[in-house]
Amino acid sequence: MPVRTDSFDLGGLHLSSGEGRCLELFVSIDDFLLGGERYSVRAELVPVQLDLSRTTSNGYALRLRFTAGVSGPCMRCLEVATPAIAVESREVSQPGESEELRSPYLEGEVLDLHGWSRDALALSLPAKLLCQADCAGLCPVCGANMNAAGEEHRHESSPDPRWAKLSEIRFQ
Repeated sequence: MPVRTDSFDLGGLHLSSGEGRCLELFVSIDDFLLGGERYSVRAELVPVQLDLSRTTSNGYALRLRFTAGVSGPCMRCLEVATPAIAVESREVSQPGESEELRSPYLEGEVLDLHGWSRDALALSLPAKLLCQADCAGLCPVCGANMNAAGEEHRHESSPDPRWAKLSEIRFQ
């Protein structure tokens, strides 16, 4: 059974300047709320690959890669959508340098892998999570799922009631 790694002590690796490692770890990723709907990661533990190297000024260059299956309602038809999201994120932390070169996920030499994974996944999500790329959505008149109803689903068009008064005009 894989071991959950929410935080990782980089100092325990005793890396010298220029030295690097590639680690296979497992992390838990919390649910997301998007547009008032809950989206969750399907796997309890997600396998991640962490590439890290020590910089010359006692900092770190980090890269996180993983693929996570997300489950939640489709943003067009509200059926269950289960896309797999590929994530790649990089961080640099150079202590003593400018604030821009400090990673918010690294406190001392302890890496917050749990927070970084969730934030990286959130930034990698598409603008719309769909059940399928060509999802037809819901019928604007009756609310039927257009993926199941098909092209034969139609409604008789009725005139817009806001223009009803114009139909009373008679030109002679």
